[in-house]
Formats: sequence, C-alpha cells, structure tokens
Amino acid sequence: MFESIKCKDVVSWTSMISCYVHNGLANEALGVFYLMKETSVEPDSITLVSILSSAASLSALNKGKEIHGYIFRKGFVLEGSTVNSLVDMYACCGSLENAYKVFFCTRSKSLVLWTTMINAYGMHGRGKAAVELFSIMEDQKLIPDHITFLALLYACSHSGLIKEGKRLLETMKCKYQLEPWPEHYACLVDLLGRANHLQEAYHFVKSMQIEPTAEVWCAFLGACRIHSNKKLGEIAAQKLLELDPDSPGSYVLISNVFAASGRWKDVEEVRMRMKGGGLKKNPGCSWIEVGNKVHTFLARDKFHPESYKIYQKLAQITEKLEKEGGYVPKTKFVLHNVGKEEKVQMLYGHSERLAIAYGLMSTSEGTPIRITKNLRVCVDCHTFCKLVSKFFERELIVRDASRFHHFEDGVCSCGDFW
Repeated sequence: MFESIKCKDVVSWTSMISCYVHNGLANEALGVFYLMKETSVEPDSITLVSILSSAASLSALNKGKEIHGYIFRKGFVLEGSTVNSLVDMYACCGSLENAYKVFFCTRSKSLVLWTTMINAYGMHGRGKAAVELFSIMEDQKLIPDHITFLALLYACSHSGLIKEGKRLLETMKCKYQLEPWPEHYACLVDLLGRANHLQEAYHFVKSMQIEPTAEVWCAFLGACRIHSNKKLGEIAAQKLLELDPDSPGSYVLISNVFAASGRWKDVEEVRMRMKGGGLKKNPGCSWIEVGNKVHTFLARDKFHPESYKIYQKLAQITEKLEKEGGYVPKTKFVLHNVGKEEKVQMLYGHSERLAIAYGLMSTSEGTPIRITKNLRVCVDCHTFCKLVSKFFERELIVRDASRFHHFEDGVCSCGDFW
C-alpha cells in the first residue's frame, strides 16, 4: 500500500516507519527514515519520536546522536514527546550521562519526563539515584501516577533495595491513593525473590488483596530458578501453567526449572505441549552497531559475511581468557540433556560472544563495545564479559532483556545481581 502511493507526504512516511517500529522491525524503520530524507519531505516531531524509538530498541547510539543532531539543526523545540523520546533513547543506548544532560537542560519537566529519567536510572541499576530523583520530583509538587511507581519499583528490584521498595508500595497506596496494578505486585515479588527472600515473597503472593496474576507467578518462578528452590518453583510452575497456558515465555521458564533439576522427562513433556500449541521460543539474538550499520547475530550464527573471521577471533579470545584469566565454562547453566563437550560448544556460540568478537576485531582499541541482547544474559556469559573487559582493556556495555550491564576492568555495574 505504501509503495503504491505516488505522492508520499510526511504522514505516509511516518505511518510506514511507525508500522515497522510497532512490529519490532527497528532496522527496517531506520531504512525507511533514511529513504525519506533523500526525498523533499521533511520529518515532523511525530516522525522523529518514532525513529528515536527504533534507535532506542537497537541501542544504536550513533544513529540516535544523528537524529538528535538533526533535531537541533532544524530548530525543533525540545519538549513533550520529543524530549521524552530523546532521554529514553540515550538511556536505552547505554549513555546515561547524555540522558541526564537532556533531562537537566529541559526547563519545563512533565511527569512523563521525570518518570522516563527514573526508569533510565532503574535500567542501569542505579536504584538509589532513581529514589532520590523521585524525592526531588515530589518537592516540585508533581503528583506521581501508576507508571512512575512502576519505574521506581523496577529500579528497586534491580538494585536490591528491599526497604525502599516496600516503602514505595505503601506510599503509593496510602499517600497517593493509587491501587497497585498486578505489575506493581510482580515488581515487589521480583525484588524479594532476587534478594533470595523467597519465603517472604511467597507469603506476600499468598496474602495479596487481588488474585495473583501470571506476571506475579512468573516473577516468583524466575527467582526460584535463580536460587534453586525446587519446592517453591514447582508450586509456581503449576500456577503459571494454569493461568498462562498460551505464553511461550512461561513454558520456557518452566522447562528451565525442570532442566536445572535434571527432570528431563518433564522437560520433554513441556516442550511437547509447546509444540502442540504452536508456540516457539525466541532464539537468542544480539545486536552491535559498528560504523553506520547494526549487525545482528543469532546463537551459533554463521550467516554474517565475516563469520569465519569472527569464530577465529572468538577462539583466540576464549584461549586468552582460559590461560590468563582462569576462565572455565560453567556447563551447569546449559539446560539441555547433552554431553559436556556439546554444552561447552553451546556456551561458546551464544550470540553476545559473537557480537563481542566482531566488536573487538572491528573497532579501535580502547573504545567501548555496546551490545544489545533480546534475552537475559546467562551466568557464564556474564563471567566471560567481565574477563574480556579486564584482559582486553575494553568497556563492555551490554543491554539484556532485564537491564544494563557496564563491564569495566573485570567488574560489572550490577554487582553480579541481576
């Protein structure tokens, strides 16, 4: 339909860009935007919000900066959705400093902008900074909404701030008379679970004023898996299957819990149920921006034009880390019923490692390597990233499905808590 329009105006172009963004095709959205720039049609603020969203989803910092430069050159006023999207873009691209600069320089800050900055701190594991910013926001007499508290509880859950998380949930209910959504309860369960307060988390779930939703049980099951609590994990798994039988994510999490216990018959049963329902697990996928292009890698991917060189580089990296850093692959985190050697090869083929190898061979020494992954980074890859940052003297900025990890000189900003 778009191609059939002879005289495409800004609405036509923006509609096509938005279609790609809403369907998770950020690369294609950027492609249409650059085609649009080659025509005489000038993007408006709505176009720019859409394209900033695509740069954010890819963590494509260079492209995000290009768009910011365009906004500045064309004299767009930094307010409303534009400034909110700009702050979110910088945060999603791993540049918290630039996100805060844009936020700080905006004179009239809306509740959405405050919430965006609070969320930015949360995704980078800066929970205390998020809570402090909320206090400053309250001093400005702004009234928080449900989304603000969701961003705050998310920030607390990724920083282990149990006391602050509990206090904020009470503040939400008592001071602002906001009835928590299931997502707020899920955040608190996640917070307690991550900190290994599983019994307290289970008691909280059982005593909730509303019926626990699939999101709540999913958060609890995830914590049970991390801390290897089989008894509570089985209870959560059963509840999750009852409440959310059509979610592939739920089946994968349940399968992983059974696999961690060596219950391979149960794993096979869960996978057969997935197959019978036509459900598929999303494959591990990582992105890295090099030059002016975003490169995509799947787990054990060999589709990249420089695939042979990438695997050679990865083998050299792994050998160096084994010899100098004492790296030993943690095969217990490979939840497949295969031999040890095959488990090792599966770990070595994880998508973020391919992206790291490509980054090391394609970028200048000393420059940061920025990677985005669609799934949660595994424990072994987390160790791998720490060692790479130390022995190759590179800062690694990795955004996974949960949060950001800033690896520098063998240490991660998450404090191994994610």
